[in-house]
Amino acid sequence: MPAGRTATVAPVPEEAATGKVAAVYADIKATKGIDFVPNLWRVLATNPDHLELVWSRLKAVMHPEAAGRASKLDPLTREVIALAVSATNGCAYCVNSHTAALRKLGLDIETLGEVLAVVGLFNTTNALADGYQVEPDILPPQ
Repeated sequence: MPAGRTATVAPVPEEAATGKVAAVYADIKATKGIDFVPNLWRVLATNPDHLELVWSRLKAVMHPEAAGRASKLDPLTREVIALAVSATNGCAYCVNSHTAALRKLGLDIETLGEVLAVVGLFNTTNALADGYQVEPDILPPQ
């Protein structure tokens, strides 16, 4: 864990994983093409049922091809959305994770800056529109 941050529970080490946890850990590594289990999953493993539920949901949404279904969104777009939400929610863990995933998918630093500029702009305009309680006048087609 990074300095200054301590999990509220002891993460489950890979070598201690058994049963459901070991199966999910193996699936995470295979699906993401990595050789370690990230900290988030090791902490969630303290509750094996919750680990399985969250991983199954994430796999279905972020890795639909691995879950046996097609997506209209490409992996880069899904990761850009995940980064935007993570930055907006202030989740440093997720910002780092999704930035790393975007870089692995080939997103360059300049484009990353553009993504974050859009995120920052719309966090501002959303707050202004909400603060002023502006009535919507441009609606999507029915």
